[in-house]
Amino acid sequence: MRELDIKKIRSEFPILDEIVHGKPLVYFDNGATSQKPRMVIDAIDNYYEHVNSNVHRGAHALSDKATELFENARQKVQHFISAKHREEIIWTRGTTESINLVAQTWGEKNIFENDEIIVSTLEHHSNIVPWQLLCQRKNAKLLPITVKPNGELDLAHFKSLISSKTKLVAIGHISNALGVINPVEEIIQVAHENNARVLVDGAQAAPHLKIDVQRLDCDFYAFSGHKMFAPTGIGVLYGKKELLDSMPPWHGGGEMIEKVSFDGTTFNQLPYKFEAGTPNIEGSIALGAAIDYLNQFDRSELANYEKELIEYATEKAKSIPELKIIGSDCNKTSVLSFIMEGMHSQDIGMILDQQGIAVRTGHHCAMPLMQALGLSGTIRASFSFYNTKEEIDLLFEGLEKAKTFLV
Repeated sequence: MRELDIKKIRSEFPILDEIVHGKPLVYFDNGATSQKPRMVIDAIDNYYEHVNSNVHRGAHALSDKATELFENARQKVQHFISAKHREEIIWTRGTTESINLVAQTWGEKNIFENDEIIVSTLEHHSNIVPWQLLCQRKNAKLLPITVKPNGELDLAHFKSLISSKTKLVAIGHISNALGVINPVEEIIQVAHENNARVLVDGAQAAPHLKIDVQRLDCDFYAFSGHKMFAPTGIGVLYGKKELLDSMPPWHGGGEMIEKVSFDGTTFNQLPYKFEAGTPNIEGSIALGAAIDYLNQFDRSELANYEKELIEYATEKAKSIPELKIIGSDCNKTSVLSFIMEGMHSQDIGMILDQQGIAVRTGHHCAMPLMQALGLSGTIRASFSFYNTKEEIDLLFEGLEKAKTFLV
């Protein structure tokens, strides 16, 4: 395992040398998308410069090489999340598409009138809207788990909601808006005791936590490459093999078929049944490279360092009386979500941007959560292991400067 040398790590992310508005970039928008190490960028360049070809069934060397890299990346994902079978790894465009795939295949086959699906108030819109649409089509019910004032899920409320009518629980592993880590192990256990399936939205967890889907015993797990140092447009759906086997295809086209005739079509085996058309080959290969990059490190060391960053930022926040942390005193990852009382979040974000500091403002695609907390939105600074305490100091200097303009 590599030693945790933050200066060297930062040198491996070219964009961190960018100058924004005449200032060195301070990138605190990792919850929206992470930056990419040179290893990932080189993997994309290598594919297009030396390998570029379509995968599977090619009768030439480039296609063979592309297929090898593409399927090796699938195997890397399998090991990364500790899936039992490689065919349980389905390539998608990202978490959103993964969730929609489950809603429109497993959901169409297994959800009926008066059935119930449980989500949480913490969810990203992508883990709410597909289930709303499914419930509308099926005349089923969508039930949200409430949150406590500090942003934690109310587990007692969850246990009161679940019943024999519950067919699915769709839960985020980590809240993108607050960084709260949900007790997914307990939620999965309770759901399974009530014969309900569980889908976990792992978009925010995959960059920060070691994922073991067999230990979790979740039925589905979804995540995106672009939040864990890989390109945009590539994602993963994990599903238990017996469930994926039972689900109908989603998109029709090439690759997902076994035989096509006007008398009828038979479909390919897993995982290809769900991968119609030419896939995002370079994205898959680059996601494999991102996993190789992460695997150089002890993941617990990275997590501990990110914990230091959030604890440092939380302590610094006490120096600004107007600053109120949203999602405090709970188990969370490296996200500082806050408001500045008497000041508009968008104005603060623009002033920080002028100082080269990238944060995200607004509802963070979590409008039900913001409504529950009585907020229009927050300022979110989300940290990764390539960030530093010195950058956090710059953030708080920037907030002090914003106060002079806005108060």
